[in-house]
Amino acid sequence: MRASRSRRHLSQLELAVRAGTTQRHISFIENGRSTPGRALVARLADSLALPLRERNGLLLAAGYAPVHPQRDLADPALAPALEALDHILTGHMPYPAIVVDRHGDLVAANDAFAVMTEGSDPALLGPRANILRLALHPAGMAPRIRNFPQWARHVIEALREEQRRNPDDRLAALHDELAAYVPEPAGGGGPESLLGFTVPMELDSVSYGRLRLMTTVAVFATAADVTIAELKLEAFLPADRATADALRQDA
Repeated sequence: MRASRSRRHLSQLELAVRAGTTQRHISFIENGRSTPGRALVARLADSLALPLRERNGLLLAAGYAPVHPQRDLADPALAPALEALDHILTGHMPYPAIVVDRHGDLVAANDAFAVMTEGSDPALLGPRANILRLALHPAGMAPRIRNFPQWARHVIEALREEQRRNPDDRLAALHDELAAYVPEPAGGGGPESLLGFTVPMELDSVSYGRLRLMTTVAVFATAADVTIAELKLEAFLPADRATADALRQDA
């Protein structure tokens, strides 16, 4: 709990106020002098905005059974959620859209996503391909991303922030691998080097020429299953009229 609190830059007093307890109690919990009840553990998890995986870990550390199941994607209980995702992927046509897990491994994609992967090394594709590696690897999409340094920094910074808030050994190793593919930003930098939503991907396509795509990310806001809560749907949208017209021409 102390580690999660520190990563979120919260003092013991701030966490205590959020969770409806005292700073003294928080101190005793962190020092192992007091064991919180299940209700307080739930309030602490809410106050720290912990993902479901870490909420289970906090419960286990306090001596309670985890409450959030973690099922395999093939479990029939998850079928309704996967069907909903498939419906969204299909409805997003003719624009690319994908579903990835917390490590960036591909879970599902619509047919339009093929325009983004053309020319990539087959070794980077296939079932459970890692989309982050595919995007930044020199044998993947990187040679066709015309604004690669700016766009790739956005990917790296997002991965670094996720690793800071929710440490994971595999994410840490992936960050180190991918960071080696990305050049350091030049000094200065104008508006074109800004990170975030204002940086579209400028992708050269064999079929459609230059495409400018921006992205949105959606999650299940009320998921109670760890596996479903960690899925992200990334939808690519045209950043200009030319891109929209090009992708619609075969629709």
